[in-house]
Amino acid sequence: MASRPTPKSARPTLIWLALLGAMTMPIIIAAFSPYLAYRDPAYIIAGFAGIICLALFLIQPLFAAGYLPGLHPMGARRWHRGIGSAIFLCVVLHIGGLYITSPPDTLDALMLVAPTPFSVYGVLATLGLLLTALLLILRRKRTLRYPLWRMLHNVLALGIVGATIIHALQIQGTMGPISKWLLCGAVLVVTCATLLDQRLIRPSRARRHALNHNN
Repeated sequence: MASRPTPKSARPTLIWLALLGAMTMPIIIAAFSPYLAYRDPAYIIAGFAGIICLALFLIQPLFAAGYLPGLHPMGARRWHRGIGSAIFLCVVLHIGGLYITSPPDTLDALMLVAPTPFSVYGVLATLGLLLTALLLILRRKRTLRYPLWRMLHNVLALGIVGATIIHALQIQGTMGPISKWLLCGAVLVVTCATLLDQRLIRPSRARRHALNHNN
């Protein structure tokens, strides 16, 4: 007779299930939204691309920091780069779908003259994403040293996440309000906690450990 898994052995599975549930629930709720009945395919694709992009922000910093169980650090970094590419693709689909649906409104948003305030934050998040891609190119060409690149990357990541959350919360669309607030809150907490741990807590512990070792 097989023994039941101990809480410790079940923890990785529970973590992955919790993340999967937090990411997919808003997408499932949006799929049953009555607003979809009156939208064309391009707009629907654009909307779901935006929701998926927001959901991917939940696991992106976790892959970068290597927090997720069952993954080798090198594998986690590869997943981080892959998720980054998926986020970029989602943004392209989001903007492209909106342009097909309404070119004048999309151009007004990109030129920061749209009357809707949420469009400004969407453009800011997109600009941050483009700057992140530029940083990656510079890093691959060895133009930037790693400490500077990492600091700029972290600052841009926080700005992108913040602008995306404000953008999402101001839109009255297919996402359920409760699931949207919960996902946005989870993304903000995970991003800030990861940056705080990686940039402040762990370096501080390392310095204290080195000091105690030298003494």
